[in-house]
Amino acid sequence: MDLIKICKTTLMALLLSSISFGIAAQKILNTPRTRSKLYLGRNKNQPLIVGLGGSEGGNAWASEHWKKTRDAFIQKGYAFLAVGYFGAKGTPDTLDRIALEDIQFAISEATKDSLVNPDKIAIIGGSRGGDLALLLGSYYPDIKCIVALVPSHAAFPGHTSHFSTSAWTYRGKELPFVPVNEESIPFLYKRDLRGAFETMLKDTVAESNASIKIENINGPIFLISANKDEIAPTTPMCEKIVKRLKNNHFKYNYEHVAVEGGHAEPLKHFDEVFRFLERNFE
Repeated sequence: MDLIKICKTTLMALLLSSISFGIAAQKILNTPRTRSKLYLGRNKNQPLIVGLGGSEGGNAWASEHWKKTRDAFIQKGYAFLAVGYFGAKGTPDTLDRIALEDIQFAISEATKDSLVNPDKIAIIGGSRGGDLALLLGSYYPDIKCIVALVPSHAAFPGHTSHFSTSAWTYRGKELPFVPVNEESIPFLYKRDLRGAFETMLKDTVAESNASIKIENINGPIFLISANKDEIAPTTPMCEKIVKRLKNNHFKYNYEHVAVEGGHAEPLKHFDEVFRFLERNFE
């Protein structure tokens, strides 16, 4: 009998511990052309974090790989929306002409939940998802904070064999992008992606036309780049973002941290992300 009481007491303690840490409920949202999964804590009025993956496709933030980080957001009092926008069930097969409205619709659906604070929306995106986060913030003023990991400062082609279309659209029109030029093709054949990006950016007219209007973002911006990035020159790109913000007298707080290492290194620095959010988004 004593053993049974001990077991019951232990089980109750574990349950209470789980409640105090805010174990999340999970919901698949009905969002056309995106795969959207909402994770909720137990508190009311939870700020919403929207997670966007990069060129790997699928719904990266809903994967087991990101569970620990995702749970950390929940434990800190945030709701978390993982959005797959290509390469997942019910989404486009390829990162090509992705409609910004589709991701915004998924965000709007998440804010309908009674536990979510619709006035506190932040987006976290990595690589091409970082580009998408910056673009969404530049078009939709209800997004109040952007965290972009190894992003670009401009839009680039979709990931097709011909590279002749934009990765993104808005209201049915392709967004301007920096095209693949002849000089960059040998770098692509060698799989030297950074070399290809650097060569494409020699087209300064196209770069200017394709630059993301980050000055329109309605809240603080946090950038993390990799100073030895093998995929793209993300540190110089983020420096261009900072310069544009300064030139436009951006009124919100912004910060750029360049970490030592390659393209994946910033993913190891979510302590910096949490620090920025605690100071600028709560």
